[in-house]
Amino acid sequence: MPAPNAADLLVWYDRHRRSLPWRALPGERPDPYRVWASEIMLQQTTIAAVKPYFERFMARFPTVEALAVAPSEEVMQAWAGLGYYSRARNLHACAKAVAESHGGRFPDTEEGLRALPGIGAYTAGAVAAIAFDRAAAAVDGNVERVMTRLFAIEEALPGAKPLIREQVLALLPAARPGDFAQALMDLGATICTPRNPACGICPWREPCRARTAGTQESYPRKAAKKAGVTRYGAAFVLLREDGALLVRTRPNKGLLGGMAEVPTSDWRADYELDGAAQDAPIATRWRKLGLPVRHVFTHFPLELTVLVARAPLTAQAPQGMRFTPHGKLREEPFPSLMLKVVEAGLAALKHPGVDA
Repeated sequence: MPAPNAADLLVWYDRHRRSLPWRALPGERPDPYRVWASEIMLQQTTIAAVKPYFERFMARFPTVEALAVAPSEEVMQAWAGLGYYSRARNLHACAKAVAESHGGRFPDTEEGLRALPGIGAYTAGAVAAIAFDRAAAAVDGNVERVMTRLFAIEEALPGAKPLIREQVLALLPAARPGDFAQALMDLGATICTPRNPACGICPWREPCRARTAGTQESYPRKAAKKAGVTRYGAAFVLLREDGALLVRTRPNKGLLGGMAEVPTSDWRADYELDGAAQDAPIATRWRKLGLPVRHVFTHFPLELTVLVARAPLTAQAPQGMRFTPHGKLREEPFPSLMLKVVEAGLAALKHPGVDA
């Protein structure tokens, strides 16, 4: 069986490379800011979902300096809907560090990049390789799949990560390491897919040990995941007579940090809905909707029962909350979970006889 080599992969890449809004064209110099921003956005998110967000984000914050000076609320609002909101906070902190401590220029080494807020081993390797053509290993999920199949790596993830990184570094060419990193990603995304990989047109079909054994779809091996325990809670949709909605901002640290929400109770496995009135932002007549809003986070599923009420025009927002006019609601950085809650609550208030 022949050994895999980078040259075969690069020949394939030169013919089949994907056109992506953050990727430099052949012969162009990559923009480190766009490379870095795209890598942060792509963590735990698909390319199809990221593309429109990336283009809007770049139009709004065209340079790292523009992002650095933007108010945090504006950054969170631009990120709303992409999920994993700690990424947005880290993105903003990193932009400030680059602008204030590095003169607006990203460090061009893995070590320098790792020293920035929110940049881990993968992102540092990806930016160093793609933006600066450094000999660095960028190992994402696509690369893990390619390498475990190529070498039939039996150890389960995440334990196999160090071995995968070693194999990538062993294959890394002296010339064009940035293109090699992107080629590996493209190979996993378009040919070496999780199901029904197109092995017949793969540039590494001959040296691939899993293909030879006919076991390619069984890689990578993965350790069994523990199912998260469902949590429950109550969400309160309070609409003032002038159409303003009662909202608040979540603490910067923690789940959905810095995002906007309607007031909610704690989210607990043992939450008792009968006591929801004690968690309500104001004492009034609350109406419970029949169907809860369900959402699945990385570590647990959540069910929020929505309660709705109306408030007089003279109502004042409790401390730490605010009434947002209807016309300004789109400017609030609601995560997707809260958009579902607000939609259900407002629909029920618009049609009082029908529970959402």
